[in-house]
Formats: sequence, structure tokens, C-alpha cells
Amino acid sequence: MNLELSNIECRVFGCMIEKSITTPEYYPLSLNSLVNACNQKSNRHPVINLDDSEVLDALDELRGNHLCFRVDTAGSRVPKFKYATPENWEFSGKHLAIISELLIRGPQTPGELRSRGDRMYSFLDLDEVESTLESLQSHEEGPFVEKLPVQPGKKEARFAQLLGGTQEVEGIGVAECREVLEKNRIEELENEMETLKAEIQNLQSAFAKFKEQFD
Repeated sequence: MNLELSNIECRVFGCMIEKSITTPEYYPLSLNSLVNACNQKSNRHPVINLDDSEVLDALDELRGNHLCFRVDTAGSRVPKFKYATPENWEFSGKHLAIISELLIRGPQTPGELRSRGDRMYSFLDLDEVESTLESLQSHEEGPFVEKLPVQPGKKEARFAQLLGGTQEVEGIGVAECREVLEKNRIEELENEMETLKAEIQNLQSAFAKFKEQFD
């Protein structure tokens, strides 16, 4: 996917999707409403404090990528903004709910996505969340999400959106995390090989002593 949004662009894009579903009566969004949506303290991670110029710059970039457009309504002097997705993405309500949640709150487990995304889409069960994540992973225009390595001390893997490029995992990037995991795996294999060599040597020594009894 030839797209890599900045952190601010991700927040703006995710908020437009969210508000179009949760508060359709106030959508499209004015600049002031969009700034407030980006900076709200609930349902956001991390909590940030953007100003008008930062959001406007993000909107310009999103418009350049055909991910939003300006709407001028009759009787209003305030321009408003709507998100857009390419037709070939073919996103349904459940896809949009997951993408929006990942954009505005970062990597999450399927269980977290189900509970937190319920205000945008009522998933039947965890299986529907997981099948939606799989379709976003295997999408021919994507992938749009990626499964992250399980964090130390955690049981469930989290998923991250890829509209903003490589995500951070505990302070390091996904690619770097994979390198660390691969290095650890190689070290484990090397240790296992050393153990096997020692066991073989012990067996050879025991067999030699046993053979001596018949010489």
C-alpha cells in the first residue's frame, strides 16, 4: 500500500470516521469540531493537544491523498470536512469501526476492539472481529492492519493499522522487534545444539566404556 500518514493525519482521519458514525447529526465536521474531536480525552490514546493550523495541514495532506474533502453547505459560512475512502477498498461498517479504533487509540487486541468499537459497530462475537481483521490483513489493496508480536507478560497479540506505516511496539518498531525475536530464536537454537552436542559426547563416552568391557 503506497500510503503512509503522519500521526496527526491518522488522528484526523480516524476522528472523521468515528464522528460520521457516532454523531451523524453533527457530521460533516467544522474545523473547530474536528480539533475538539482530535483532542478529546475519552476514547483516545495518546491524548494530544492539536491546534487549528496542525489540523488544517493534516486535512490538506489527506485531501491530497483523496481521503477527505471540503463541504460548503448552503446558509453556512463555515467550511466542513468529510472523510473518503477509495471505492476499491470496499470498506463496510465493521471495517471502518476497526480502522477508526486503531487510528485513534493505537494497537489493540481483538477483545478490546470488540468492546471499544461497539459504539460504531455491534460485532456479533469475537470471531467476527477476528475475521474482519483477517480480511484487512489479506486485502488486495492493503494490508491495512498487521498482527504485532505478543508483548512480554501478555497472552493476546495486538493489531495495528498500517495507514500510518510501521507501528511502535514498546518503544521499538515492528521490524526491529521481529529482528530481536529472530535473534533470540537463533540463540535458543544455538543453545539447544550445544546441549545436544554435549549429550552426544556423553553417549559416545559411555558407549566407549561399554565397548571396552568386550575388548
